[in-house]
Amino acid sequence: MMKSLLLAAAMLGVFSTAALGDDRYATRPPVVLSPDPAGPWVMQFGGRTRPAVYQQPAFAPRGLFTSGAFGRAPAVGAQRVSAVNPGVPVIRRQLEPEYLPQIVNYDTKERPGTIVIDTNNRFLYLVMDGGKARRYGVGVGKPGFEWAGVHKITRKSEWPDWTPPSEMIGREAAKGRYLPARMEGGPQNPLGARAMYLGSTLYRIHGTNAPWTIGNAVSSGCIRLRNEDVVDLYERVKVGTRVIVM
Repeated sequence: MMKSLLLAAAMLGVFSTAALGDDRYATRPPVVLSPDPAGPWVMQFGGRTRPAVYQQPAFAPRGLFTSGAFGRAPAVGAQRVSAVNPGVPVIRRQLEPEYLPQIVNYDTKERPGTIVIDTNNRFLYLVMDGGKARRYGVGVGKPGFEWAGVHKITRKSEWPDWTPPSEMIGREAAKGRYLPARMEGGPQNPLGARAMYLGSTLYRIHGTNAPWTIGNAVSSGCIRLRNEDVVDLYERVKVGTRVIVM
């Protein structure tokens, strides 16, 4: 009898481990939304919106979420304020209402469902019928990392892992900032909640753990959105979607 019970317990442990192995998260990470009560899409109804305000931690791990390729936005105009934790400074930034998602008039010959990214003005347009588009604010490539081209979404991923390219690792190491060889997906990952991979390039449309950078040229060429915005876009597009970056 005892031998049978031990065998049953062992088999249950094996099956439980296998089930967890099939799902990377026993409990899926939450989508960390921006703390703006005027949520996405309210502007299309004519409601008044306030700039979203973000507080950026100034105590991130060395070389991981400080400045440069994917982290902190330029300090110009930033106001240092006190954090909730005494003695820990944060940078307070506003995301202007123009960068919140909204439906706009958009005259284009591109077919509905096409994504058009205007890097100069920091907007991503998802073309709709009837001369309209869903417009999202984005962060784009910093000086020296700008690019333009036409690609298709070749892969989509929820809570993507991040593997920094060797060029980025070397570039950041030269500045005294050391990046991990690989980082698991999750709320602290620079790729945020969702990623859409563009062609065979290293570029992605992805979320961010730094929403205060939207509207700035801060990345190594990727296009970033707030987490709630990239989740919304992710659900509206599919693999094969045409993406125009200009």
